[in-house]
Amino acid sequence: MHRIDIKKYITYFLLMSTAGIIILAGQAVGLQKEFIGAVPGMLLIILLALLAFSIKDIFPKFPLPAYALSTIIGMIVSLEALPISKFFAPSIGSVEFMPMCTPLLAFAGISVGDKIEELKEMSWKIVIIAVVVFTTIFFACALIAQTVLKIQGKI
Repeated sequence: MHRIDIKKYITYFLLMSTAGIIILAGQAVGLQKEFIGAVPGMLLIILLALLAFSIKDIFPKFPLPAYALSTIIGMIVSLEALPISKFFAPSIGSVEFMPMCTPLLAFAGISVGDKIEELKEMSWKIVIIAVVVFTTIFFACALIAQTVLKIQGKI
């Protein structure tokens, strides 16, 4: 078992909180949604992400990346069959998806920006890889959505 580095998690929390403020501000400005009312949902999202990071740190050979693990944890706590969903689902549901994309895509762009030379070396092969990855992700998301909706009895 690995130890949890508290300093690292404080840094994670501060970074995610900064992104959360940007997300909630975008939600308030762009969608005229209440900022303060969505704070508990954003805190829950951050805590679930920190839980996923900690599981990944404790079990480094766990086969899923932290973002996939956080998605699975989020789906589990939102299942209507579980009593905790009555607390989690409405709180997390107060945070809109689209404003969340803006800072996440900005961070993704910054991380790719460091690797421009490596991307140039891949040339046309990256297009084939991208098409395969996008197609696979699309069908995986559709399968997950289908499964969750079936479990919830919505379809």
